[in-house]
Amino acid sequence: MPTIPNKYLVTSALPYANGALHLGHFAGAYLPGDIYVRFLRSMGKDVVWVCGSDEHGASITIRAKKEGIEPQQIIDKYHELNKDSFEKLGMSFDIYHRTSAKLHHETAQEFFLHMQEKGGEFEVKESEQYYDEEFDQFLADRYIKGTCPKCSHDAAYGDQCENCGSDLSPTELINPVSTLSEKTPSLRKTKHWFFKLDKHSDWLKDFISKGTIDGKQHHDPKKWKKHVTGQCLSWLDDLRPRAITRDLSWGIPVPLPEAEGKVFYVWFDAPIGYISATKQWAKDNGKDWESYWKNEDSQLVHFIGKDNIVFHCIVFPAMLKAHGDYNLPVNVPANQFLNFEGEKFSKSRNWGIEIHQYLEDFASFENKEDALRYALIRNMPENKDSDFKWDEFVEFHDNELVNNLGNFINRVVVLTNKYYEGVVPESDQKEAQVITDVKEVMAQYENDILDFSFRSAVLKVMEISSLGNTYLQDVSPWSIYKTEPDSQEVKNCLYNCLQIVGILASVVEPFLPFSAKKINNILQREEMPLADVIAKISAQEAVLPTGHKIGEPQLLFAKINDTKDTSRMDLIKREKGKLLEIIEQSKPKQEAIKDTISFDDFTKMDIRTAKILTAKKVEKADKLLELTVDLGIEKRTVVSGIAKHYKPEELIGKEVLLLANLAPRKIRGVESKGMILMAENEQGELCLVSPNKPFGTGWVVR
Repeated sequence: MPTIPNKYLVTSALPYANGALHLGHFAGAYLPGDIYVRFLRSMGKDVVWVCGSDEHGASITIRAKKEGIEPQQIIDKYHELNKDSFEKLGMSFDIYHRTSAKLHHETAQEFFLHMQEKGGEFEVKESEQYYDEEFDQFLADRYIKGTCPKCSHDAAYGDQCENCGSDLSPTELINPVSTLSEKTPSLRKTKHWFFKLDKHSDWLKDFISKGTIDGKQHHDPKKWKKHVTGQCLSWLDDLRPRAITRDLSWGIPVPLPEAEGKVFYVWFDAPIGYISATKQWAKDNGKDWESYWKNEDSQLVHFIGKDNIVFHCIVFPAMLKAHGDYNLPVNVPANQFLNFEGEKFSKSRNWGIEIHQYLEDFASFENKEDALRYALIRNMPENKDSDFKWDEFVEFHDNELVNNLGNFINRVVVLTNKYYEGVVPESDQKEAQVITDVKEVMAQYENDILDFSFRSAVLKVMEISSLGNTYLQDVSPWSIYKTEPDSQEVKNCLYNCLQIVGILASVVEPFLPFSAKKINNILQREEMPLADVIAKISAQEAVLPTGHKIGEPQLLFAKINDTKDTSRMDLIKREKGKLLEIIEQSKPKQEAIKDTISFDDFTKMDIRTAKILTAKKVEKADKLLELTVDLGIEKRTVVSGIAKHYKPEELIGKEVLLLANLAPRKIRGVESKGMILMAENEQGELCLVSPNKPFGTGWVVR
């Protein structure tokens, strides 16, 4: 077994308190954290796991404005909703704090002032920033939308393009618009404090690539996920100062006389929330918070999604080192994204499922919490994006939780009660081969968890259960018992199987805590920490000693695909039916067919094949292109409103259909003779209508 440090400070990303959390959030930063800390605690380690609501984001004020209420009402509502959802799904946070708390405000201000007093970490810059004249306020980055200058996505925010992931500033956007008034904002001068992130570039490169700080080995960089290291290294060559203040009324005031009316940027104050949460936990429990953040023997680990990698691997470590005295993370095992039935989660389309919604919809579903936890672990996006599907939810549940884990435990408990009145029989074996095999799998299980490979680790749990199932089936004690009820072989078999059940109760706990509790209740014993289990089986001692009396059998999981009771499958069918409705509603609505015309009307139109020879933009017209087309018998000029959909150079040589006998007319001073036929979809996108094979020019469409 590997050596595990004794002390840990573990964090999970602070979720914005502006909406309910969905399954993708849960699988990204919270379920992995829960598995890890439950394992460490079971190994006897000193662990503090902190999380809480991030309550100062621009998205919160945007939502409050849209709903016509105060930001405080938004954060109170979603803080309680998400906290309740976490508790019901078994998240074992030591504290779930809030960045609106007084202690957090004080901690963030003290952190800033300490850096300010050290000098050299901040610079004040005057710049022009966008201002909404109608709402009489400067616009935070998330209050501005426009076209991304790098990928041309037309809904990029002022801080980031969510299409290509590029880091942006508002003034880089093309055609910027205020999200408050939907009008073009003006530029006004203002001043802000900037963190000199670029000055930390050299040591950060060593930190990420070598795992060293000031020449001293800090962590093993090979233990970091490749996509985490890769994303960080791509950033380190272009670090720039980052503004830590903004002109807003909602947030933590900057504690300087010359900064009146300014608050800290959310990216600066939110990670300090990990520190303030630890302070609050220590205050509530009579502990020393600094020993977790500043002692060399304490390990800092951040659980996040891939959209937060840069902030937790580069920006926050730079802040901690600039401040001084704080530990830096030994690992940031960021997960990638979880999709839902083949598509990204979408609040606007109602595509996906929120945690509280699942708990409500599946209220009657036995052990619904662990059923969901298991499905998400089996599909956890540890190194690449993955996909949650209801069909796989059913498959994982019935084939693995019911047929493997639940079935093994139930058979062992039933047979023990039937043959020995629930008392653990005596074995005359020193150690059965099946127990030796289980010990080997447990060693792999432990390594997987320490490597943050939770999907692999939970499969080791199922492997242990499979070993028990195979052993039980091979011995078939029910067959022996018929003729030899006092057979030692039967006693040995059930003794060994009961040891495996006792082991399973401990190894399953980090993943399925509700099931672990239920197994321990069946076994009529207190929870046995994993460290004790490992010690006992290493010393070839019993996990469940001879003479211990277990309880009556209980089903851990009820099958979904049950022909006698269809209630659980009905729940799944209902969820799938909701998705079909969404798909149907999202289908493009076709325009109604226009009034009937006569054949004579149709024959009046002279539609011919043509080829585009030249194309250029019409001056002072964003939508128009001037085209020269070859009709075979002549060349013509046609003005077409397709500049938003095609670049001029893309059109050269294209074969198109042209309405040739349309009356000429002048458009922006250019005489247009004819009309290019186009198809238009629901989003207003235009597409050329062309022959499906090379057809020459001038041929009549009949």
